[in-house]
Amino acid sequence: MEIYELSIAELHEQIQSRRISARQACESALGRIASVENKVDAFLTVAREVALREADAVDAALAAGKPVEYLTGIPLGIKDVLCTKGLPTTCGSRILEGYYPPYDAHVIERLRHAGAVIIGKTNCDEFAMGSSTENSAYKPTRNPWNLGCVPGGSSGGSAAAVAAYECPGALGSDTGGSVRLPAAFCGVVGMKPTYGRVSRYGLVAYASSLDQIGPIARTVRDTAMILQAIAGHDRRDSTSVKVPVADYLAGLDRPLKGLRLGLPKEFFGPGLDTETKTIVESATKVLQGLGCELLTVHLPHSEYAIAAYYLIATAEASSNLARYDAVKYGLRDENVQTLNGMYMASRSKGFGAEVKRRIMLGTYALSAGYYEAYYRKAQQVRTLIKRDYEEAFKHVDVILGPTSPVPPFALGEKISDPLAMYLIDIYTVTLNLAGLPGIAVPCGFTQAGLPVGLQIIGNYFAEAMILRVAYAFEQAAKFDKPLMRLNGNR
Repeated sequence: MEIYELSIAELHEQIQSRRISARQACESALGRIASVENKVDAFLTVAREVALREADAVDAALAAGKPVEYLTGIPLGIKDVLCTKGLPTTCGSRILEGYYPPYDAHVIERLRHAGAVIIGKTNCDEFAMGSSTENSAYKPTRNPWNLGCVPGGSSGGSAAAVAAYECPGALGSDTGGSVRLPAAFCGVVGMKPTYGRVSRYGLVAYASSLDQIGPIARTVRDTAMILQAIAGHDRRDSTSVKVPVADYLAGLDRPLKGLRLGLPKEFFGPGLDTETKTIVESATKVLQGLGCELLTVHLPHSEYAIAAYYLIATAEASSNLARYDAVKYGLRDENVQTLNGMYMASRSKGFGAEVKRRIMLGTYALSAGYYEAYYRKAQQVRTLIKRDYEEAFKHVDVILGPTSPVPPFALGEKISDPLAMYLIDIYTVTLNLAGLPGIAVPCGFTQAGLPVGLQIIGNYFAEAMILRVAYAFEQAAKFDKPLMRLNGNR
């Protein structure tokens, strides 16, 4: 087995026992990137020299007696919406091309403190706006299981990099499913924590009341190890909460017998692909076989979730993206004579079609005469969705369902149909609207060899619970896993 094939937990054990050095782990990941990146296109920046220096620094610290933490010497990919000092942060947009932040995001500080090695910045839909990573201004990312299919979005680069063994773990951001959807499409594990569980300081804002940073890895244990490092209060983020962080690894292997698992009637109705439905229902039976009770729950207002989400998210995006005016940083069109002309020309050239669409939608929803009819109404629906979950969690411990209504689709299939693309998020946006945690874990493959993800939803700050359920399922699940082939290479 090659070093790049090891999980984070396995790498941790090897580094702790000094059988592998941080430099060896880094070099193996860089070698894998060199081998398959031209097929997958998961990275916007590969920080080879920086990563090797960081790995050498880790090895020197270990030689001096520094203890090995969970992520010490582990090479990780970082979604290009997180600020990284010394590395570009473009958000997949031309308007930030060549931008180098003067500081690290809070989660990057945490990772560096834990000894992780930042191996590069991963591709994403521009400003995290998309479900397929086709909206990147630089290139689309391809699904490692089928290079003709999308990897999901907006954190498609992070998920594809992990699935293709380019790095054992990565960070993404999740505003309406952008960690969970690509994890499901790429056959890896992706988690959205409770809103406020992980600091958003240094995350370039899309929709501030919905955004949350989350880990992506190949196993549930690895996902828990990353979350352990990044979770916790940060005074620089006013939405960060002072709730104690659980030991996410301590209870992973606790039995599930007696847990009540809810199946929302609304998540298994019309619109769900038949093959996906069969695979997800089989997954719920695996958990039932572990001693869990399956109960039907109702989320009656979830049918309005997409409409509410795409009003709230675009309204917040319209406000957040107003700062990109070409005055202090970012792309500037010099061929204009007036200040307003510079604003208009620079933003027109710097933003892609989907970002422009969402800015216009959000500006319209907030405009005089329409605020009450659209934005306020969407916020009222958001409250009803939150109450639906509160009522459901009176009767069950976690909620199960599909992550996506369809398996990974072909590149270009939905890019010209915004509504069809938006509906891909139908099962994920409710968690962001309510602020709840959720995880996507692989639960099978279609006849065409494409991954399907089971979504496990928990109550507020119940990350330990959903990790425990996901881990038990991962250990018990038996499904045929095809061999991944990237043009002949595993």
